[in-house]
Amino acid sequence: MSSPSMSQRLTAEAIGTAILVFIGAGSVPLTVFLTAGAGGTAIDGTAGLSTISFSFAFAIFAAVYSIGHISGCHINPAVTISLLATRKIDGRTAGGYIVAQLIGAFIGAGLTLIILTGNDPAKLGLGAVSVNANAGLGVGFAAEVIGTAILVFTVFGAAVSGKAPAGFAGLIIGFIVYGIIILVGPITGASLNPARELAPALLGQAIGATPVPVEQLIVVYVFGSTIGGVIGAFLYEFIGREATAPAPAAVAADVRTEARAEG
Repeated sequence: MSSPSMSQRLTAEAIGTAILVFIGAGSVPLTVFLTAGAGGTAIDGTAGLSTISFSFAFAIFAAVYSIGHISGCHINPAVTISLLATRKIDGRTAGGYIVAQLIGAFIGAGLTLIILTGNDPAKLGLGAVSVNANAGLGVGFAAEVIGTAILVFTVFGAAVSGKAPAGFAGLIIGFIVYGIIILVGPITGASLNPARELAPALLGQAIGATPVPVEQLIVVYVFGSTIGGVIGAFLYEFIGREATAPAPAAVAADVRTEARAEG
């Protein structure tokens, strides 16, 4: 069986990212909508956060098991850049993947807009997140770095290295995202993915939703996620690197040296 063509891989990345943004990020305004219908005004504490976290986990399950064998299911520029930084993909492939991911993210945000039409999508937003007002830019940046580092570290261990038990990558990655969102979500919304944040933020702003401050978009959600991903990738590369086995001649020389020392 021949390998998927580049056009097939790029299309798969766009579809996978659209799934992530539509189901994952789209769960944010829908959770607000349902909470408002029950008399609330925002996401209802841990119950709402857990709903959103599960939505992202399920979206990742679906994407990994449906397109992982086609494109590798990066669906995140931070993952793609980390693979480029560790020389696992080339620059041309990385550039194509990132463009496809951004296109897919806008498609996903557009689908969210469609299903919210008639229910004030400008007020609900399309799933963009922002830094907690009490946290500030520095803490937000650190939170995204830490969260994305954990995510990419897990991706490398569960899916990239090829040493983990086969068939479990989607579950492992989906559930680590669930855990990260529970912890980082209250601080930054736990984007962990530049495309997942940029598309809902920019399309949302175009329809009149509350804009995400530009400095947050750039510093926290683009640089923070990307830097965190690269840190996680190199950390896994460091601990996962296997020592090269010594050549037979070198082993024999060591044995003779030890024998003379004992004699």
